Amino acid sequence: MNDTLILCYHAVASGWDDAIAVSEDRFVAQMAWLNRLGYRGVTFSEAVHDLAGGRRVAVTFDDAFHSVLDRAFPVLDGHGWPGTVFVVTDYGDGTRPIGWPTLDRWLGTSREPELRALDWLELNRLQQAGWEVGSHTRTHPHLTRLAPEAVRRELADSLAACQEHLGSCPSLAYPYGDVNAEVVAVARDVGYRTAAALPGRRLHPVRTLEWPRIGIYNADHLLRFAAKSVPLSRRLRTAPA
Repeated sequence: MNDTLILCYHAVASGWDDAIAVSEDRFVAQMAWLNRLGYRGVTFSEAVHDLAGGRRVAVTFDDAFHSVLDRAFPVLDGHGWPGTVFVVTDYGDGTRPIGWPTLDRWLGTSREPELRALDWLELNRLQQAGWEVGSHTRTHPHLTRLAPEAVRRELADSLAACQEHLGSCPSLAYPYGDVNAEVVAVARDVGYRTAAALPGRRLHPVRTLEWPRIGIYNADHLLRFAAKSVPLSRRLRTAPA
């Protein structure tokens, strides 16, 4: 059997009523279910480029919330699995909470601590533990809404920042899953070879710079998670309409 599952998470936080926050209990149960099914963990780039058989899961995290290190890392490490985190590089100094639109409503509330971002030293710690750290752009914009030169700055500057602080930048994830052919062309031109999407449309054939992932959110209890993760469901998501 050759079955590669690529998941997209954001934050792991109990009691935070935001769509992107998966509770700790649900995250633990989801990973345990995959482990029981015989999946083994790989990084995003390994999942895309290594065609080895068997059941493999790449657990990826967009935005680089601190909860990835605090709560997700111990769970994955307990299974002997690496993860992949995509960092918004303007937040890599760890001096300010994540606060782009849709998340800025939590600033100044009791949930603001959940907006803490991983800094470069913490990202390096994950990297040293076998994790992949890739780019999630410089400021987290909708790339398809930007002028071409602004897209290039977002992608090239974030690539350079990751390379400066971490020594490498093997991959990219498009904010909001927002990507089109023009954005892909810029990503390729500035030096990315692998990129993760969250397609609102079906992609066929799957492309290395538009690799689809399954988004996992606050509402995904175990039964719903299982339904989204099974191979048939994934094939339907990437098949021609």
